[in-house]
Amino acid sequence: MNQEQIQLVQSTFGRVRNDADGVASLFYGRLFEIAPEVRPMFRGDMTAQGRKLMTALALAVDSLTRLESLIPALESLGRKHVQYGVQDKHYDVVGEALLWTLEKALGRAFTPELRLAWTTVYTLLATTMQEAAREVPVPVYARVS
Repeated sequence: MNQEQIQLVQSTFGRVRNDADGVASLFYGRLFEIAPEVRPMFRGDMTAQGRKLMTALALAVDSLTRLESLIPALESLGRKHVQYGVQDKHYDVVGEALLWTLEKALGRAFTPELRLAWTTVYTLLATTMQEAAREVPVPVYARVS
């Protein structure tokens, strides 16, 4: 991830942030369409869940120039997601849903260069979370033989 990619992501997220509820709704609609098996992981008010997602994404995007402060938060989030049953494969579908959502929300502004920047950023975020999640011991009853 380079400075140009950070700037692209931060500048376009400002446009997405202005319609946080709508973007979150679009995201979760797409996520549940392409991966219906994850729907049971989300209980309760989806509007509130969408706001949590957009707040976390805003924190991450705003912190891209200060990775040393972002990494511990991502690691904590990755470990916490293990409790919800999140697996490595889920990060792929979330990334797919996120890119689709950004494309819909940004329209023609979502250029191949911008797609690459967002993909690079998401890969960094997801990889950091996944690595931390692997540190969480799997309960004996949950292990597959």
